[in-house]
Amino acid sequence: MRIAIIGQQAFGKSVLEAFLARGDEVAGVFCAPEKPGARPDPLRVAAEELGLRLFQLPNLKSLAAEGALRALDVDLAVMAYVLQFAPQSFVNIPRHGTIQYHPSLLPKYRGPSSINWPIIKGDTETGLTIFRPTDGLDEGPVILQKRVTIDTEDTLGSIYFDGLFPLGVEAMLEAADLVVAGRHTETVQDEDEASYEGWCRDAEAQINWNAHIDMIHNLIRGCDPAPGAWTTVLGAKVRLFDAKKQPVRRFGDVQGKPGEIVEVAEQTIAVSVQGGTIEIAKVRTESGQKLSAAAFVKLHGLSIGDRLESQAETDLAAAAGQ
Repeated sequence: MRIAIIGQQAFGKSVLEAFLARGDEVAGVFCAPEKPGARPDPLRVAAEELGLRLFQLPNLKSLAAEGALRALDVDLAVMAYVLQFAPQSFVNIPRHGTIQYHPSLLPKYRGPSSINWPIIKGDTETGLTIFRPTDGLDEGPVILQKRVTIDTEDTLGSIYFDGLFPLGVEAMLEAADLVVAGRHTETVQDEDEASYEGWCRDAEAQINWNAHIDMIHNLIRGCDPAPGAWTTVLGAKVRLFDAKKQPVRRFGDVQGKPGEIVEVAEQTIAVSVQGGTIEIAKVRTESGQKLSAAAFVKLHGLSIGDRLESQAETDLAAAAGQ
């Protein structure tokens, strides 16, 4: 088939390579312009190296975007990790329209951080959806879905790179074949089941050490590796990674106060929380330094009994003049 790829980053590049590897013709590639100082977009670099027609337009709502896609005369447009809004006047141009990838089981977790939130909320399953893009955010009819189990130690990184990324590439090929052959179905999303979650950024990634062990563990996993769940140590922001939870079996076995360091091992530290302890293996400082949690606390003169704080507690102490 003759297609156009619309996307960016590593996922867009892998989708491009997958279609080419099986002999499809990629007539052109659309990807967003890179911001000054940003890393080179892998999809843009791949398209240039392959000598493909490349369009880096500031938006897809312009007559220029419509004209470019129309001139390519493609069977199908494939949207692989697209943050730009694509109107119906654009996506309906190809003979068989456009398909789009979204890393959740739509209609659940519409929005930009749809991989983080199922982990943060403690779900045991997530997945991906290939759907028809409409003017609504992730609201179009579903063509196919793939499910991925979320195990108790999974992180954002493992769910994406071991599951949603490779399955997504395969699903794009499968859906394209179904659509071009006219063998696909389109299922309208059930709005009663729909949910929307915004970006998972620093405001959402802050750790509340008074929360239950499961909530803290899920937050750290769901923000690992990005944006990185964080706390403050000696007034500075520190991001925590590679967490494991150790629930207590009996109420009387709880050690220390919430947020208090109760163990420093060779590489890890254990922090007391409601319902047990959270073991932290790695941290990243505000300056970007990465080191083991144990090395970090030793470097800053911390020991058992010292307490990590949430930003709210730090601000409250500052306001009180403490």
